[in-house]
Amino acid sequence: MKNQLLPLLALLVLTSCAPPEPVEPIPGSITYGGQPREKLTKSPIGSTMSHIFFDETGRRTEETYILQPDRSLKLVERHYIEPPF
Repeated sequence: MKNQLLPLLALLVLTSCAPPEPVEPIPGSITYGGQPREKLTKSPIGSTMSHIFFDETGRRTEETYILQPDRSLKLVERHYIEPPF
């Protein structure tokens, strides 16, 4: 029984290590329609920034970006902020 569980456990571990799907920009995202014209020249490479906005359905949305070596922004995370009531 133990020998039968080992391959299943190994498969579970390997599939959990798969890279996540990239987050695509939506209307309201900083990178929606391309990179912004202004470059962040004073921020250190690898720094993160957040952007809060309302999406097209009216949900309050927070996105996190990482500054890349070429000074472009990479969208890495998005989550929706629920109202406090």
